[in-house]
Amino acid sequence: MELASAKAVVTGGASGLGLATARRVIDAGGHVVLLDVNEEQGEKSAEELGESAVFLRTDVTDEGGVRSSIKKAAEFMGGISLAVNCAGVLIPARVLGREGPAPVDSFSKVIQINLVGSFIVTKEVVAVMEANEPNADGERGVVVSTASVAAYEGQIGQASYSASKAGIIGMMLPIARELARFGIRVNTIAPGIFMTPMMAGLPEEIQKSLGAQVPFPPRLGRPEEYADLVASIYGNAMINGETIRLDGAIRMQPK
Repeated sequence: MELASAKAVVTGGASGLGLATARRVIDAGGHVVLLDVNEEQGEKSAEELGESAVFLRTDVTDEGGVRSSIKKAAEFMGGISLAVNCAGVLIPARVLGREGPAPVDSFSKVIQINLVGSFIVTKEVVAVMEANEPNADGERGVVVSTASVAAYEGQIGQASYSASKAGIIGMMLPIARELARFGIRVNTIAPGIFMTPMMAGLPEEIQKSLGAQVPFPPRLGRPEEYADLVASIYGNAMINGETIRLDGAIRMQPK
């Protein structure tokens, strides 16, 4: 698959990993539709990317809303060949905190956005990809979801986040196997500690401390490096049903 002709839908595309991925596609000559709940930032990012990009306010947990946005995205680009799930939240909470057991509402919210949201977008987008004309390898499309190293080494307070990201990894292989007959590849990236808007809000000394925990390179990951991996996955037909850690060899400590 050639990135220059990609027709990409990126959730969480208004900023961070999603925006970097969208920019990578645009720079290669492709088209992008940004899906995000942050309307102000989404419109601004789409304007910066140029006429080959548009923004659609979308809540990934709203099945009907996602279906409508995917339809509009396909109409704008003349189809969809790449979907990247970057929308996600982290709501830290100890199972047994100072005020007692954690409320289930926050746990459910993280699961709904990170895991269920990724599933909703995936199922809706592959319904569009199925109609694509296959390339020489029989490929019709690629889906890349975002997990986390927390899926393997979740820290104290990350029960909901770790569960949601482990769920993304767990559902990836059966979906990849199911969609193989359509020529649609499904993969997952598990980033380590990256410079995202959430991270950028932390004091500089904390950012440096976190970066120093990475064996090599001893720094925070750059969103562009995530985008580069998406581009590599998109262009390599043999990468399918795989989770790739992008973490500088870090293994997270309990806290």
